[in-house]
Amino acid sequence: MRYFLHLAYDGTQYHGWQIQPRTLTVQQELDRCLSQVLRQPVYSLGSGRTDSGVHASHQVAHFDADLPEGLDLPTLLYRLNRALPRDIRAQVLHPVPDKAHARFDATARTYEYHVRLTPDPFAPNFSLYLDRAPDVAAMNEAASMLLGTHDFTSFSKVKGSEKHYLCTCFEAGWHEVPGGLVFRIRANRFVRGMVRLVVGTLLTVGRGKMSPQEFGEIFRSLNRVHASGAALANGLFLCRVEYPAELLQDVALPAGLPYFSRV
Repeated sequence: MRYFLHLAYDGTQYHGWQIQPRTLTVQQELDRCLSQVLRQPVYSLGSGRTDSGVHASHQVAHFDADLPEGLDLPTLLYRLNRALPRDIRAQVLHPVPDKAHARFDATARTYEYHVRLTPDPFAPNFSLYLDRAPDVAAMNEAASMLLGTHDFTSFSKVKGSEKHYLCTCFEAGWHEVPGGLVFRIRANRFVRGMVRLVVGTLLTVGRGKMSPQEFGEIFRSLNRVHASGAALANGLFLCRVEYPAELLQDVALPAGLPYFSRV
């Protein structure tokens, strides 16, 4: 039987989602704890790979397993959370068709980048602090150029494993929130390092060191070397993964997130 697991994690202590040799990752801990609770080897596959230090308020992974006799899903979810480290939380677990795929069936993903404009001793692990407010209007003028289907080579990490760099961006913009700003970007897919490079370059626009027009020229140049440095990982969250409604029928998902796609 195949299952979808919806989870959240504080990525501060982890070297990203994907299993890597001789380092701690979220996928490694999830597989270890699933295997421990189910008493069989379990291997998960996530909807996307978050980088080292990046968080997720909504990540989705699928795995295949045979539930031991007498073990129901609510009990499995309870035992899994007892086994997991406190900075990883399993939220919802439900069966899906055997060919359902957490990565390839996702129709859209949303990331948010959090910026604090007022000092907050509780926020350093989860936001970037700026001691001067950036020009939000200029940043949003630049961000509007990301909408639609484009080649994001200029905002991708060097030596990525992607076969192509085309992404369809449905939403990109900065929003004022109490004490700071949030940049929200929603797309059908993201290439490696894309969000942090976009944010870093938009913040350069916000500081007045680059015009929106220059941002557009960099975007269209398809040359990574012209972009600004990547924004720090601590402010970035994978916050929503969307799927066709038929994969989530009769599933009691937590309130507050539209998990199914309306695209």
